Amino acid sequence: MTEMVHGTVPAQAGDPVLPKWWRTVDKWTLSAILMLFGIGLLLGLAASPPLAARNGLASFHYVERQIFFGGLAILTMLVVSMLSPNLVRRLAVLGFIAAFISLILLPFFGTDFGKGAVRWYSFGFASVQPSEFLKPAFVVLAAWLMAASQEVGGPPGKMASFVLVCIIVGLLAIQPDFGQAALTMFAWGVMYFVAGAPILLLVVIAAGVVSFGLLAYNSSEHFARRIDGFLNPEVDPRTQLGYATNAIQEGGFFGVGVGEGQVKWSLPDAHTDFIIAVAAEEYGLILVLLVLALYGTVVMRSLFRLMRERDPFIRLAGTGLACMFGVQAMINMGVAVRLLPAKGMTLPFVSYGGSSLIAGGIAVGMLLAFTRKRPQGEMADIFQRRGH
Repeated sequence: MTEMVHGTVPAQAGDPVLPKWWRTVDKWTLSAILMLFGIGLLLGLAASPPLAARNGLASFHYVERQIFFGGLAILTMLVVSMLSPNLVRRLAVLGFIAAFISLILLPFFGTDFGKGAVRWYSFGFASVQPSEFLKPAFVVLAAWLMAASQEVGGPPGKMASFVLVCIIVGLLAIQPDFGQAALTMFAWGVMYFVAGAPILLLVVIAAGVVSFGLLAYNSSEHFARRIDGFLNPEVDPRTQLGYATNAIQEGGFFGVGVGEGQVKWSLPDAHTDFIIAVAAEEYGLILVLLVLALYGTVVMRSLFRLMRERDPFIRLAGTGLACMFGVQAMINMGVAVRLLPAKGMTLPFVSYGGSSLIAGGIAVGMLLAFTRKRPQGEMADIFQRRGH
């Protein structure tokens, strides 16, 4: 508790791994993630039994799976957070290659599970969504390329990362998965901006994104249907958005009571994409505000710690991971309250889903590794030296 109040202590050479990790890791971020996972289990107990009953499974089948995958995700997060930034970068490059190849092969060997988008590999006992693992690996790889381009005589890393993100967005659009494509492009854009991109170039890229959106609307029935549903002022009460909107309104400030919510009986995705609607109905605005505060804690704590970081690679990678984590949560909750079109995106560490939980554990583990306190001069020291 002392470290949470007074800050962390820089690691010293030769320290044992676990004590060094405990002294240097951001305990506020770690605590927020554990609390989000706990809230996810609490909501899973409410949201998943109706789905299990419809599928002829044991009442807590999905809760048990969430505990298993969530425990694996937390363990992965802790292990990754103990790694050095250089080792994280190397593993991320290897992970990116594997996820990228999986994404290319997805149209040939993947499945859509009847949802109209080929995003998963099905192995019978479990399914894997390659894009979930591609995102954090790409952020680290793109940060490395951008940081390398800032060195004297360095490679054209910014251009290489731009070409790479365009290819990834194209592959995701084929599925189609425009939500993940937009999130990946956003994370790249944040890093590109932090790396010193000119405003004019960012405006040109933004115009290109808008043009791509118009093209997708005119060529993809899946995309157009979701946009039309979002723009329609009347919400069909028999749709998922209609059920979610009604549930949020019914919940009010304190909720209707634990186990008393009705939306979980109507929403097929109550335990994944619309888990926040279950939270709002049964526990009210109080729990929703707590969830928002926890996501805000992770993002803001990480960004404040990264502001003191000297290494451009760590600063870029950490910023991309933190912003991607926060925006994914914002998209999920924004869809539930009709601020954004339906995206089919999970709420990190709260929604059910093996791929999203484990990939989230990897991403946050990387973020914790990048934001650990290291024995180095801070950014302010550099400016002070330049002033003398």
